[in-house]
Amino acid sequence: MSGPQKASKPPIYGYLAEFADEHGLLVTIHAARAAGYREMEAYTPLPLEEVSHAIGHENRLPLIVLCGGLVGALAGFGMQYWIAVVDYPLNVGGRPLNSWPSFVIVTFEMTILFAALSAVLGMLALNKLPMPYHPVFNVPLFELASRNRFFLMILSRDPRFELKETRELLAAGEALNVAEVPH
Repeated sequence: MSGPQKASKPPIYGYLAEFADEHGLLVTIHAARAAGYREMEAYTPLPLEEVSHAIGHENRLPLIVLCGGLVGALAGFGMQYWIAVVDYPLNVGGRPLNSWPSFVIVTFEMTILFAALSAVLGMLALNKLPMPYHPVFNVPLFELASRNRFFLMILSRDPRFELKETRELLAAGEALNVAEVPH
C-alpha cells in the first residue's frame, strides 16, 4: 500500500495575460482577487500605484529606511559619546564630557548616510535584484511590457491555481492574449 499522493506541481510557471490598457488590467486583477488568487505579478510600461494596491503589495521600504536612519543616528551618537566620555575624556573649556550639542552634526550625517544606504540595499533586496533571468522572459509577447502593453501573471504556486480555471478567468476579462509561462 502506498502512502498519500502529493499534489503534483503544475508544469508551468503561470499564465500571462496581455492587456491594451490599465483599465482591463485593473478589472482582471480585481476579478482574480475576488476569485481568491493572491500570487500575482503585474508588468506595466509606466508606474501605476493603483495596480500595486489592487494586487495587494505592501511597500516595506520606508520601514527599512527608518530603521537604517535610526541605526545611523545611534551609531553616530554612540561613537562620539564613547570617544568623548569613555575612551578619551578631555575636558575643553569646562564643558561637560557628554556635551550633546557638539554631537549633532555627526549624528545627523550618520543618520542620512545609513538611511541612504539602507534605501539602496533595501530596494535591491525587495526587488530581488539583480535578476538576470525570469521565466516570463520566455514569452515573446512580453517584450511589449516596456512599450505599450500591460501584463498580469498569475503564478502556479498560488494555492487556487488550476490550469483550466485560471486560463478561463484571464480569458474572460479584457485580455488580448493569454500565454503559458514555462519554467
